[in-house]
Amino acid sequence: MAHTSFGARIPRNQTRGFVRRTLHGAFALVFGVALAVPGWTQALVGRDRTPPDLMGEWTLHDDEDPGQPLLGQYLGMPFNDAGRMRADTSAESIWGTAEYRCRPHSAPHSWRGVGGARILKDLDPLTRDVTGYHFQYWRSLDRPVYLDNRPHPPGYAPHSWAGFATAEWQGDTLVIKTTHFKDGFLQRGGPQTSDIYTMTEYLTRHDEYLTVTQIVDDPVYLDEPYVVSTTYEYEPNSAVQMESCVTTALGDGGGSPSFVPHFLPGENTALQEWLVKENWVPVEPTRGGAVTAYPEYRVSGKNAKPPISRSAVSVQKAVEEQSPRDGEVHVLPVQGNVYMLVADGTNITVSVGKSGVLVVDAGSRDMSAKVLAAITRLQAQATAAVRPNDCNGSECIGLPSWASPAMNAIIASPAPARPIRYIINTDASPDHVGGNAVLAKAGYFARKGGTNVEQGAAATAAVIAHENVLTTMQNAPGGDALPLEAVPSDTYSWKFNKISEYVNGEGVEIFHEPKAISDGDSIVQFRRSEVISTGDIFSTVTYPMINVKTGGTIDGVIDGLNHILDLAAAEYRSQGGTWIIPGRGRLSDAGDLASYRNMVVIIHDRIQKLKNEGKTLAQVLAAKITLDFDVRYGLDKSWTSAQFTEAVYRTLPAAARGKKGAAQ
Repeated sequence: MAHTSFGARIPRNQTRGFVRRTLHGAFALVFGVALAVPGWTQALVGRDRTPPDLMGEWTLHDDEDPGQPLLGQYLGMPFNDAGRMRADTSAESIWGTAEYRCRPHSAPHSWRGVGGARILKDLDPLTRDVTGYHFQYWRSLDRPVYLDNRPHPPGYAPHSWAGFATAEWQGDTLVIKTTHFKDGFLQRGGPQTSDIYTMTEYLTRHDEYLTVTQIVDDPVYLDEPYVVSTTYEYEPNSAVQMESCVTTALGDGGGSPSFVPHFLPGENTALQEWLVKENWVPVEPTRGGAVTAYPEYRVSGKNAKPPISRSAVSVQKAVEEQSPRDGEVHVLPVQGNVYMLVADGTNITVSVGKSGVLVVDAGSRDMSAKVLAAITRLQAQATAAVRPNDCNGSECIGLPSWASPAMNAIIASPAPARPIRYIINTDASPDHVGGNAVLAKAGYFARKGGTNVEQGAAATAAVIAHENVLTTMQNAPGGDALPLEAVPSDTYSWKFNKISEYVNGEGVEIFHEPKAISDGDSIVQFRRSEVISTGDIFSTVTYPMINVKTGGTIDGVIDGLNHILDLAAAEYRSQGGTWIIPGRGRLSDAGDLASYRNMVVIIHDRIQKLKNEGKTLAQVLAAKITLDFDVRYGLDKSWTSAQFTEAVYRTLPAAARGKKGAAQ
């Protein structure tokens, strides 16, 4: 027997999940109406009483069955067309690849997974108020939940598997609201989630039982929020299981460590195998859809009413917040000496320190003054900030035994911060090279002697790029009239280039990624800070913006993304470690990059299959082959899904070189 969201008891059998999820729409309506009643929560919160204690070890109630859902069983799942296509083409075997082996369970699944849950609490040492909780599950990271009224981070901040969670007590129920998730799954091996979903949880303790109700709101793949509840039982003698992992792939079957398992549309033949035994279940509702989640669907079928609840998350707004185009410069500390500047939708990487400033991409010309001002402030804060004296007399190491010299050195007049020394252009696009002239003139790089120094050239910052960037800029309309400071002063032609000296205490390497977005793309690695700046090869807000006219290709983009994955190392459970700054979008890590690479490979394989079959570009566009990713990456009007599809089609060979990931 098992508890539904309403507390009714039903037999445990194959239809249990169907009945449970079918009630989720009605539950959402009733629950939503209850929350809308003014004053009830305030009255409960206002009571002079302590909320129930959630801390302890919890195990799934005996009635709960967290077993793996059957492949293709989407009963009660409020899919839209994109969500259904994404689920149909997802392959369980991807969990054997190197990038997925150590991924934790997705947040919506954590409460449903085996292994129990542990809840710890943080206490204020003075007031002893509970300031936060920590949730731990099997195969998961520690998940902090804050009760101190802190705001959620901006959209361009990193996402994690656990997300960023804040909570408050509403009566005897703890309400948790979580944002900033990585992409994941609602059910492993099937329904997926995007990286912009939010989750609201209601935790209520009744004696030895804990009821957890989850509302997952993902407008990319769902027509309405997905609601599910789980019951736990207090068990002080239990312990949360852990699972060690190694990133070595189990065997990809594709002959490559970067193989991406997936099904091509229409080729997943196992979706209805479970119906052989459960042949009394009609096929249509097994395909999911919001209308199938309502009780009246069993009576009216296709004529059921449309969903009565809608997503509270705007996809457009969520994507735009990852790369705000507001005419301002936003600064995000990354790691080590490195910062990310979001300048009106374009990311700029800045290394600051005692040896000066290194900039990766200069932004657009219109933003150059604000970018320069932000860099100047950063450098002053990092290297020339006035700070109080922290030694006296003989305690001042390396100084005489009287205090005045120490005061003069530390307090009175710090040395001015060193200027910009290097500017690296990852490609020739205007939003990467437009600010070259302003930033270079404000910088300084001494050039005395040598055969590559032009007569009369000013000692501006060095502008470094692949030689093809210089060629593209000079051949562009008006390129011959560009000032010297606007074009690269130092170019390289081999597969990589190293800055000839340490910059702010670390080695900096530049790698050429041939035939990717263009023929001159570079990525930049900061070896000590563990940061990689990718340029437009990687973006969290658009499809790869392939410029076919300047030599860009889809295969080159995939090769570049795989190279970045080879260079990056995760800190733990496929997140953190090497931070990755995309050309546009939020700060990311190897887990995010792997998901983006997978998306690009999946679309590559789909279009290659159609091209192999002799389909024209018009036929490929009509097939809507990118449907399950368009809502997430096709919103930018300057680079639409149709433009991306055309670029992929035109740069793929007439005959396939071999599948990059399609499952067999």
